[in-house]
Amino acid sequence: MPKPLKYDKLPLPYEAPAAWAQRVVAWQLTHGRNDLPWQSTRDPYPVWLSEIMLQQTQVVTVLDYFNRFLKRFPNVLALAQATQDEVLGLWSGLGYYSRARNLHACAQQVVSEWSGVFPRSAAGLQTLPGIGPSTAAAIASICYGERVAILDGNVKRVLTRVLGFDADLSQARNERVLWALAQNLLEPLSAADLTKAMPRYTQGVMDLGATVCRLRKPLCLECPVADVCTARQQGRETAYPVKTRRVKRTSQSYWCLVATTPCGDVWLSTRPTPGVWAGLYCAELFESHSALVQALPPKIQNQVQDLPPLLHKLTHRDLHLHPVRLQVSKSYIQKALLPTPTGRWFSGKEWPELGLPAPLRVLLEQLEPQQILSR
Repeated sequence: MPKPLKYDKLPLPYEAPAAWAQRVVAWQLTHGRNDLPWQSTRDPYPVWLSEIMLQQTQVVTVLDYFNRFLKRFPNVLALAQATQDEVLGLWSGLGYYSRARNLHACAQQVVSEWSGVFPRSAAGLQTLPGIGPSTAAAIASICYGERVAILDGNVKRVLTRVLGFDADLSQARNERVLWALAQNLLEPLSAADLTKAMPRYTQGVMDLGATVCRLRKPLCLECPVADVCTARQQGRETAYPVKTRRVKRTSQSYWCLVATTPCGDVWLSTRPTPGVWAGLYCAELFESHSALVQALPPKIQNQVQDLPPLLHKLTHRDLHLHPVRLQVSKSYIQKALLPTPTGRWFSGKEWPELGLPAPLRVLLEQLEPQQILSR
């Protein structure tokens, strides 16, 4: 059975601003973002695809990926029938690769368990891989006009400022209260208007957070609800939302063996799950330079070439990558080097189509053509 959305049954001591939802709907119609490719449809497939891609990723980055995905996989059946390597290859560079794996698994489940038709409710959508409460609410409200609130990062910022909600969102209980408040704000919308109003409202409140109620420099003079915003009245716009617990940033170093042949083939293997870049094709990684060298046969240990290091920033971790170049014959390295069961040689026509970590793709593309035949 689908699991229902849950909200705290606590008293809600925050008064809803007058005609809040209606004002957001009206503002979105004239001032919101109305030219995004996924806004011209109520088909849940492209809406779902855009919502997954937009998780922790800017619209400007998503646009090209979205168009390429729709061209390659025009419907959920086409995506379900693809291999995971095909999906990861097309996703490569967008980051947060668990989204791509869940995207593929979700498409397969929609086809196998829902006859290729997405569930029509937020509760049903939440039973699918990679779809949490906010994403489920976005799809259900935009595609089916369900009266259900979203609560992504942008929306949390808008609502906490408008309502003056100063409870610590590091605590799950407080976030549930905010979600209940978000749901209550939708009550004034007429049931007869939901089909048109809910898509506008959902897009509108996201647009407010992305373009007006910004994190550091909110454009309050352009906000349609500035006159009822508690944070503005207090002069403390950037004090919201309150979140005291921060994830500690860490760093990690890897030495990356970029092994190639004279004809431009590249040695790649799939990364284990779980772990950094799980499921992607990658050059062999080592925890130290000495460990990398010792993995090589003695005859070629002095043939390695250290390349300039790279810094790759993940959400909560800095990866310091130290590429080490080695050019050797294909038969020699395959017999003597790194007996990984998932590793093999890829030609210059093959590797660009694989799911590769962004820094490795950049590194391979920057090597001289006579070293790596990238096309």
